[in-house]
Amino acid sequence: MTTLLDARTSQNASIANSISIPITIISAPGLFGQVGLNVLGATGPIRTQLSGTVACQLPLLPVATTITLTVVRGTSLTDPVIYSSAEALNINLLGPQLFTFTASDFNVPPPAFGLLIYTPFISSNVLGTVRVGPEI
Repeated sequence: MTTLLDARTSQNASIANSISIPITIISAPGLFGQVGLNVLGATGPIRTQLSGTVACQLPLLPVATTITLTVVRGTSLTDPVIYSSAEALNINLLGPQLFTFTASDFNVPPPAFGLLIYTPFISSNVLGTVRVGPEI
């Protein structure tokens, strides 16, 4: 039998075009959310499921642009990666483009203090790419 221990959300921008945050660092992805799950008292295997959305827009001078999303169990890029994807922005669409993901983490070791943290990062291969919302 499954027991739901916790359900939380991290929401940076709930409305389309409500933010304008440049993805400025090509070599180091930027954090765009974080969620901590309380798993204190969990027995048996811990399994988590995360879903998210981030909207990006091409640079002012449209060029081939690839967005990479990485989700880690922890708070930094050196922590275990549980999900990663790369997708090219459509160069013919000048408006926002949505990236939606679902990540799962199975047989998670229980954390020392009962809080399991997941952090998604975003990067672009081209300077001038902008996060515009929504971000959930």
